[in-house]
Amino acid sequence: MRQFAVVRRLEAAGFRAWPATRTSFDGTWAVRLTRSFPAKRLNSINPLDPSDTTDIPERLARARRTFAEAGRTVIVRQSPLAPPELVDHLDAEGWQRFSESIVMTADMTTIDLEGSHERIPIRDSNRYLEASLAVHGRPASMRSGLAEILGAIRPPCGMFVCESGEGRPIAVALAIQDNDLCGVLDVAVAPDHQRRGIGLDLVRTALRFSMHKGAKTGWVQVEADNEAGRALYGRLGFREAYRYVYRAPPGERP
Repeated sequence: MRQFAVVRRLEAAGFRAWPATRTSFDGTWAVRLTRSFPAKRLNSINPLDPSDTTDIPERLARARRTFAEAGRTVIVRQSPLAPPELVDHLDAEGWQRFSESIVMTADMTTIDLEGSHERIPIRDSNRYLEASLAVHGRPASMRSGLAEILGAIRPPCGMFVCESGEGRPIAVALAIQDNDLCGVLDVAVAPDHQRRGIGLDLVRTALRFSMHKGAKTGWVQVEADNEAGRALYGRLGFREAYRYVYRAPPGERP
């Protein structure tokens, strides 16, 4: 039960840190949709109670219609909070698994934050927006959607950008301060500047920012096959808390 409490708290923090445009509930399934941005976690069904097992086929059918109306493929984000009966149903129906991710946490009092550069969070959200688009290599068509997401973040947010000597953005990170939790999101380093310690330095900077504001536990999300990302967070003392995976109907993976 304690594990479920930890997962529920981190899931809620994740929802607040990266808010969907629209969230509705079917029982305890959080149905998140964001027409303007294609991120899977913003466009998925998120079951939040392992005991909520009623009418699974009918609820999936309703969700499929809702996603189709929004121009999206219906997907389920299967975390430890997903009912085993739902998982069994998806397995029986042949729903594909993809994009397994790991949520990692760390006691911030044990993280070595010495030696990283002191950076003040930037206040210009448009500057961060453009930097994030450039570093992630996102198309300009995502600009309005990302702007909407950044503008909807309610917990205190520190926006960090690292630039080259020529003023070109080469790394970005967000520190989301949510009471005693600090989520570090949107972390990326430009391909031609990777493996130079820039990402490690920027994550340390983001964590230090939130620790000074009272955060005690840091959390991150990283795809399971991202060995470099897992190694970076592991060096800082982050350890796996739980995993989640996305599920899509047969032949409909987005």
